[in-house]
Amino acid sequence: MARTEFYDDPDAPAPNSLVVAASAVVTDEQGRILLQRRRDNGLWALPGGGMEMTDSLPGTAVREVKEETGLDVEITGLVGTYTDPRHVIAYTDGEVRRQFNVCFTARVTGGELAVSDESTEVRFVAAREVDELPMHHTQRLRIAHYLEGRERPYLG
Repeated sequence: MARTEFYDDPDAPAPNSLVVAASAVVTDEQGRILLQRRRDNGLWALPGGGMEMTDSLPGTAVREVKEETGLDVEITGLVGTYTDPRHVIAYTDGEVRRQFNVCFTARVTGGELAVSDESTEVRFVAAREVDELPMHHTQRLRIAHYLEGRERPYLG
């Protein structure tokens, strides 16, 4: 299923869904950031996805990182909350989601890096290379907030 992301676009479809989601900035020992190239839109993104009824929010991030990258992680902190109503995501099945994401920091504890059915490529990327990758600006925002080394999480 393909998806299109809209931000502050008057022509964007009206949201009909709100899904609680979690993502994670996972770094390796060199400080590189784990990214995946999404199969549904071809853009690079942090691993993450929707919370299930049996998940906690941090547990959602851990599960999604494993499902999408093959890596086991441990949550180490909070980057921020991302709930901007101007960001909507339209899916080809008719769902139009309003953004609701909590982004955590995490470190690798095991597993092996692997592409999933949701991605076409998965790799660790140096911070200086992030700007060169095709990526929705809301993903760049989360990464920028992480790189700022904020004392407090972003609340937005």
